[in-house]
Amino acid sequence: MRYWWVNQNQTYRHEVPGGYLWSPKRKANGNRNPFYDFMRGVTPGDAVFSFAGTQIKAIGIVSSHAYEAPKPLEFGQAGAYWDKIGWRVDVRFTELRLPLRPSEHMPVLVPLLPERYAPLLPSGNGLQSVYLTQLSEPFAGALADLIGAEARNLILGHRVAEELSLQPAIGLIEWEEHEMNRLRTDTHVPETTRQAVVLARRGQGLFKQRVMQIERACRITGVTREEHLRASHCKPWRDATNDERLDGENGLLLTPNVDHLFDRGFIGFEDNGNVLISPVAHADSLARMGLSSSRKTNVGGFSMGQRHYLEFHRENVLLRSRFLDEVQK
Repeated sequence: MRYWWVNQNQTYRHEVPGGYLWSPKRKANGNRNPFYDFMRGVTPGDAVFSFAGTQIKAIGIVSSHAYEAPKPLEFGQAGAYWDKIGWRVDVRFTELRLPLRPSEHMPVLVPLLPERYAPLLPSGNGLQSVYLTQLSEPFAGALADLIGAEARNLILGHRVAEELSLQPAIGLIEWEEHEMNRLRTDTHVPETTRQAVVLARRGQGLFKQRVMQIERACRITGVTREEHLRASHCKPWRDATNDERLDGENGLLLTPNVDHLFDRGFIGFEDNGNVLISPVAHADSLARMGLSSSRKTNVGGFSMGQRHYLEFHRENVLLRSRFLDEVQK
């Protein structure tokens, strides 16, 4: 179980009742922001302290890994944000009956503040630049002790992640359905192309035929039987243009389980064929699928076209934050 702090001054009224966190992927200037990138390290069962208006007002228990999703419509005018894609995490929030004002307890909290990516100034004031940041166990424990039994019951009551009934990736489902409906009603796209693009979403049809001209087997399991293989998009269908959705270079042949791992960012690939495993992936499940985080697996090199799409996957889908890697070294 990990502990997180989220600053929700501007978004509390949407995110807490709505049951989620949402952040852009990058700053407006295109640079990476560690406080957005940390979303990739959140795991079901983690606890989130919600800070807004100088107080910790709610505690949430995470119910999904991070996934790509459009900026929520309630942040602005309806329908305005389908092209603004960020990270979303589903969270079950409980608002506290007795909120905590950290600035009143800084003698206890200051010695526990991290050197990097701290959620507060030593004065107790919040940092506007921080959205999400990880808390050490001692810091989270101190917050829980200060809040009292309400916090301890919320956190201890969900300490075993396996007991959670995990939610589906709600925002991801809505986004893909929106893209599908837009495609079906786009009269500028020929009917045959529309049918091919719809089948490509499932890794079948013309897209699979084109991938099979490049790939011969599942890169992880070695399965070669066509009926057991799906053509998986490196740049996901939801992110891609219609041309990219049908480009054979944008695909790998994978068995359905491995396709799921790849599509949700639990695994990725370096250009040289080394398999990348997300730190938030469930190790036992991966081991049953023939993958181990304790040893390197190489699946062979990729074409130049595939490398282009795999770079997008590493940057935008893989659930791994280099900022968290730096902190934990």
